[in-house]
Amino acid sequence: MAKVFTIPVTPNPSRRNQRDRTSDPRYVEGQRLIVEAMKYLAQSNKDANREAIDFLFEHFQTNFRISDTPLNS
Repeated sequence: MAKVFTIPVTPNPSRRNQRDRTSDPRYVEGQRLIVEAMKYLAQSNKDANREAIDFLFEHFQTNFRISDTPLNS
């Protein structure tokens, strides 16, 4: 039977691949369009468009990061 040896290594944060986040204008525009569509549907008839608003909101929640914030224009 084989023996398994593990050598514990403490994480070194400086070894992580650090890269700056750059915003993609298409990505930001996509977020803005989805929010504008939800606003439009809510203003025109909130009750009748509830399913469409929920669908867009679900898409928005799952496809964009929680940490995303709108750019200051």
